[in-house]
This record gives sequence, structure tokens and C-alpha cells, in this order.
Amino acid sequence: MARICLHGFVNGKVQGVYYRQSTQEQADHLELDGWVRNLADGRVEVLMEGEEEAVRALAAWLEQGPPDAQVTEVVLQEQPLQGITGFIVRR
Repeated sequence: MARICLHGFVNGKVQGVYYRQSTQEQADHLELDGWVRNLADGRVEVLMEGEEEAVRALAAWLEQGPPDAQVTEVVLQEQPLQGITGFIVRR
């Protein structure tokens, strides 16, 4: 299966609700590489790459997020592979 990379932004109540840590846990479970971070405007930014099926699974999970999140929009665009190893929470 092909590897893909998606980069994008998550809007809604996504800060202060364990969103970044939960995203990292999901990504680790799916064996994805990339990162997630909070932005000053209240959004969360994410970059994920790996096997297409796993990336699409995390993309679908981002629409819901952890229990306390209230996601209003997820905007993702395909990007060239970045060659990242591991998945981290950026500060």
C-alpha cells in the first residue's frame, strides 16, 4: 500500500481537552509519523504520514477527537512525504 502525507487544521473546542495527546496516542496505535500542535488562534495543526489506510483512519478520528472536544471543521490537504520518524506533540 502507498504511503501518503496529510497536513491540516482542526477547528472547534480542541484546546484544553486532551486533543493533542489523544491524537498522538491514535497516531502511535496506527504506526504513523508526524506531529500535532496548538496554534495561538485556538486551532490544532497536524501533519501525519504513513500507510494510506492508517492516515485516513486518523483523519476520520480527527473529526470527532477525544470525548471533551467539539470539532467543527477539519481541513486537510495532501502534501509530499516529509520523511519524519515517530509522532510527537509540538509545543
